[in-house]
Amino acid sequence: MAYELKQELRLTQKLLLTPQLRLAIKLLQLSRQELVEVVRQELEKNPVLEESGGMTDAEAPPRSEEEKHEVEWQEYIEESEDSKGPVLDFSERDEDGFFEKAASTGTSLKDYLLWQLNDAPLNDRERKIGEFLIGNIDEHGYLRIVEGGGVLDEEAVKDATVEEVAGLMGVDAGEVKKVLDVIHGFDPPGVCARTTRECLLIQARRLPQREPLVEEIIERHLEHLANRNYKAIAKEAGVPVEKVAEAAMIITRRLTPMPGSGFGTDEARVIVPDVFIEKVGGEYVVFLNDDGMPRLRISPYYRSMLSNNGGSDGSDAKGYIQERLRAAIWLIKSVHQRQRTLKRVAESIVKFQRDFLDRGLMYLKPLVLKDVAEDIGMHESTISRVTTNKYAQTPRGIFELKYFFSTGMSRADGSDITAEYIKNKIKDIIENEDPRHPLSDQQIVAKLKESGVVLARRTAAKYREELGFLSSSRRKRHY
Repeated sequence: MAYELKQELRLTQKLLLTPQLRLAIKLLQLSRQELVEVVRQELEKNPVLEESGGMTDAEAPPRSEEEKHEVEWQEYIEESEDSKGPVLDFSERDEDGFFEKAASTGTSLKDYLLWQLNDAPLNDRERKIGEFLIGNIDEHGYLRIVEGGGVLDEEAVKDATVEEVAGLMGVDAGEVKKVLDVIHGFDPPGVCARTTRECLLIQARRLPQREPLVEEIIERHLEHLANRNYKAIAKEAGVPVEKVAEAAMIITRRLTPMPGSGFGTDEARVIVPDVFIEKVGGEYVVFLNDDGMPRLRISPYYRSMLSNNGGSDGSDAKGYIQERLRAAIWLIKSVHQRQRTLKRVAESIVKFQRDFLDRGLMYLKPLVLKDVAEDIGMHESTISRVTTNKYAQTPRGIFELKYFFSTGMSRADGSDITAEYIKNKIKDIIENEDPRHPLSDQQIVAKLKESGVVLARRTAAKYREELGFLSSSRRKRHY
């Protein structure tokens, strides 16, 4: 058998993962906290990189102060001035890093307050009153009185007065008032308040410099603030609109309606949104959360060093600087590309899910990665990476971007609904069932059908298990 050598020319396509492409893919799938950590590590080890207070070539223009820091006060006040509201994290607003330190040590809010109580100038009787009050502070930092193992009716909880607490404990109202005032001086500011208005006032009165207009807005014009009706506040307070805007900035930047956020009973889990989705002038606008993100630039010193040496110096030092310069440029461009891609994906999601943002869970549309990929001209794998471990703060709460993707099912009338909506319905059904006679999966299916949702029993069982609920026989309680 004869063998011979031949030369053959072939044309093939092959994707080569360059170091720059690898870096871009890596940054794309990082969570916000992980990205900040990677950038800070690179700042420490790459001398060519610097942190700049200004905007770099690779930076998008920063959000205005009002856009960056404003809290969705409307959500808290419209539902109820004193309601708990959604569990949101405001640790980014803590300039001294208090919440971050408390969360990192796993300290619960109750333990931290009791620690402060032990150092307070109180006698044994007053300290007992303090322990009672602290024991009835919920995870959001509000005083919610509990009596005989059960919570008082909602209105009593909201309006719990010093006299009512004194009556429950069998002590003098003056003693309760004294201890309550002491706790109101504890950290975090605003803790142990009974209403949102009281919570914000406590914080306002502890500002380094008292702001009379800030306190007046909180006391008398909180509803106007929620609606951003600065003109109405200005007219009623008899001050220029500009002064109202400055006071509103102080409230939304430096105060929080949820002083207990960042703590947990066992271990605090902090969720910081990557993007903010806000309604401005009837349209939803996406803002990137750039708080805490180092602003990068190339060091002018090393740039001038290379420029002055020209191309004649072949020293090892210059070679090292050139290599570090390439790495710095790759990082800056990759961070910029990640942020730009994240914003484009979030804007596409908003376009598809506007009905949900306007009207609630029932109007969450079926959406798959391919829909967004085709909308913005990217690959599905890119959309998958950019929506993993990324969170959006919306007027309806904080959601992982993955939350907005769900396959669709049909109602009895032929309209589409999402699996998330069905799961939420199942959750409501189980949570409101008689624990002595829990519903079987078939009975849950029947309940869903009454609201126009047609679902197979096996699918209902699957969703129930995904929600963490046991079977009906194991959920049954005996009294």
